[in-house]
Amino acid sequence: MKNWQYFSFENLPVSPWKNGGGETREILSWPPGKTDFDWRASIATIAQDGPFSAFPGIDRSITLLSGEGVHLFSDPEIDHHLSEAGKPFAFSGDTALSASLLGGTTTDFNIMTRRNGCSAQVISATKSLCVSLTEGGVLYAIRGTWQWPDGRQFGRGEGFFHAALADARHDGEGVEITALEDNGLLLWAKIAG
Repeated sequence: MKNWQYFSFENLPVSPWKNGGGETREILSWPPGKTDFDWRASIATIAQDGPFSAFPGIDRSITLLSGEGVHLFSDPEIDHHLSEAGKPFAFSGDTALSASLLGGTTTDFNIMTRRNGCSAQVISATKSLCVSLTEGGVLYAIRGTWQWPDGRQFGRGEGFFHAALADARHDGEGVEITALEDNGLLLWAKIAG
């Protein structure tokens, strides 16, 4: 578990969007320093209706963290209401989408993976989650307080990431992360490559 890096939403670097419609807080772009990332995790704040940029060759997943949600559409391919916290929606980055807020500002978790290099699976848990120490990925607490087996705790707006896709010292080993409250909601974006 020592290779897992802690992060907090409040301490992530903020990049305002060029169109003024929101901002992105990057959790990790892997490998670091490359413009052609293999995978990228971020949290976006969407403040107004507008377009989503196309990312050819990239697969994307977006998950609502807070707010009433957003309507994502691209005629005729996509017509989706992202309105349930913790429920991911996967789509091709080849498609340029438009977004229309269902209420006020939303905050959303985003994973992008280069199609020919790796893939992501985003799941949510409410009570416990078994995480393999050999897989790269990002954990993020949407609600509640969560605990690692060693006693470390993290709560809403906090998480951990592990960039490596394999760690031979822990081949196949997994750990269980448990909710300490009844209303917990935890995201796990597992990266395979």
